Amino acid sequence: MEHLIELCELEAGRGANQIGTLQRPCDTRWSSHYASVCSLIKRYGPTFLVLKRIATTSGSGSSPSARAKAAGSVRLMMSFDFIFILHVMKELMGIIDMLCRKLQQKSQDIVNATDDVSTTKKLIQRLRDDGWSKLITDVMSFCQKHGITAPNMTEYYVDFIRSRAEDECTAEHHYRYDIFTVVVDQQAHELNCRFSEQAIELLILCNALDPRDSFSSLKIDDVCSLASKYYSDDFSEQEINNLRCQLQHYELDVPTNPRFQNLTSVSDLCHQLAKTGKSVDYNLIDRSCNIFTLLLVPFILTVITDYLSCRLIRLVLTLPVSTATTERAFLAMKLVKTRLRNKMEDGFLRDCLLIYIEKEIAVGFSTDEIIDEFNTETRRVPFD
Repeated sequence: MEHLIELCELEAGRGANQIGTLQRPCDTRWSSHYASVCSLIKRYGPTFLVLKRIATTSGSGSSPSARAKAAGSVRLMMSFDFIFILHVMKELMGIIDMLCRKLQQKSQDIVNATDDVSTTKKLIQRLRDDGWSKLITDVMSFCQKHGITAPNMTEYYVDFIRSRAEDECTAEHHYRYDIFTVVVDQQAHELNCRFSEQAIELLILCNALDPRDSFSSLKIDDVCSLASKYYSDDFSEQEINNLRCQLQHYELDVPTNPRFQNLTSVSDLCHQLAKTGKSVDYNLIDRSCNIFTLLLVPFILTVITDYLSCRLIRLVLTLPVSTATTERAFLAMKLVKTRLRNKMEDGFLRDCLLIYIEKEIAVGFSTDEIIDEFNTETRRVPFD
């Protein structure tokens, strides 16, 4: 820390630099990988010194395997390839970090999320076209600062394992086209596969059912296009015509109804339609809304099963917009149902997962409320 402060790489002051360890990446927190890479670049010097000390210190406090792993890490960290790839990952992860954070939110703003996808794709293409000069400058500066030997980019690159006379190329060509361009293209291809034009159009059309801001995004043509283009098997031609008629009544009725104000999600809209009995009047619209929540809010299943008249709302509620919530649910299942609890019944497991996953809801429960709830049931020994 003192050395970094002397080099003006860390700001000194009260409360600053309290955390001096590398950030550990988390499998279900995608943005943590970017923070981990930035942390390693920022604390490269201290990390290298710690690993070097572990590799060279012998005694009862260290094992041969630990020293061997530390020595291998030291050799790897002193290589130009490691530094180059580390900076490539930093630039690439920095671009997709905002999109990762947006997709991990439980309540999805679909329009803004699709805008972030579009801007992320453009920034990745810009990095591919114009990002090489800045990247190689940063890498060379980092190597010079930490005493790492950098190759001459104008000389031929030598691969002692796969090198052949007809495959000779300069070091700059190897690092720019064989590594940098390939990695960037793979990331762009992954985004195009996961967020194709058809998927983006589907998400935008689903946003027409969002009740936020007093149903400001409601568009009859978009809802009809959603039903006819993507759910043609669920709606007949006559039902689509009836859907448009229902939407005209719905547009004048629901947005101005006091009982439908301050709704924040499509699942809330589905619940309120059923609660007020309007799911019978707008049964085709209610059916339209249901592809969002079966994966986004698993516990809503117990509520939704009581309202079997839903159609389009239900289809929208089952749309898996946020895979992060699903990943966390499976991770929680591994933590709750362990080897010692392998005989846990489904009902008890579901209740435990609900409390674990929806922590913000569980925080509002007081001990007295839980005792009162249990005390209402018939028991041989009442609570005191």
